[in-house]
Amino acid sequence: MPPLLPSLMTCLALLLYIGLTYNVGRMRVKHSVAAPAITGHPDFERAFRVQQNTLEQFVYFLPALWLFALTVSVDWAAALGSLWLVGRVMYARGYLADPKARGPGFVIGLATSSFMLLGSLVAIVQALLRAAG
Repeated sequence: MPPLLPSLMTCLALLLYIGLTYNVGRMRVKHSVAAPAITGHPDFERAFRVQQNTLEQFVYFLPALWLFALTVSVDWAAALGSLWLVGRVMYARGYLADPKARGPGFVIGLATSSFMLLGSLVAIVQALLRAAG
């Protein structure tokens, strides 16, 4: 059976990113920040940073999610992917309201990605040792 739940988490994460990108465009228009400028009104700058930070986190999250799904557990990968999504929403809402409020959401996202990456590494090393032994 294909890994449907991690696939769903991937789709939801991408939809979140599309929403954050839309919000940047909305803030660009609302505050007359002409492209290619990336500075301007503080509301625009916060929306832009939320979108950019989420893009930066994708580089870490998506491979960690799939490695974990393939080497440890599809179900746990989906659960941790859901937690990552909650963390990203918390991060976005916090940062957009007050940049100092971004911490809890950032920590949740970083912790879940780190857990999946380290869990995958342990599972891969164990499998390699079993195969070599």
